[in-house]
Amino acid sequence: MEVKIFLGSDHAGFALKEHIKNFLSDTYTVSDQGCISAESCDYPIFAKSVARCLVANNGFGILCCYTGIGMSIQANRFLGIRAALCYNKESAVLSRLHNNANVLCLGSAWIQISEVNEIVRSFLESKFSVEARHVNRVEMLSNMEG
Repeated sequence: MEVKIFLGSDHAGFALKEHIKNFLSDTYTVSDQGCISAESCDYPIFAKSVARCLVANNGFGILCCYTGIGMSIQANRFLGIRAALCYNKESAVLSRLHNNANVLCLGSAWIQISEVNEIVRSFLESKFSVEARHVNRVEMLSNMEG
């Protein structure tokens, strides 16, 4: 089954999102949920769009804004979404391994274009741990939703 990636950004994350879209387009089905330019816009709109797509479909989300914080806060308001703010390869891997994150949030203020490919690849290629402690913790998160 082909993995679908839903992308979203605000104006501050636009260039990063466009780079990620180009990086992933040969390997994955990519759905760009906006924004469409570097003109000022509101990040909650695009985080909601990506989260809604993930709730309705399997796949992963990647959200970019200036810090990544606002995107992660908004995305995590949706049932079934586990958005992780990651600033390096290691945090991206652990967000998948320990927390079964399905949305990667990135801050354009802290992530260089030269390092984003490795972070994104690490996130998408990492698998959730089958260790009971991690499974139990993610189940606890799911039981607390709503």
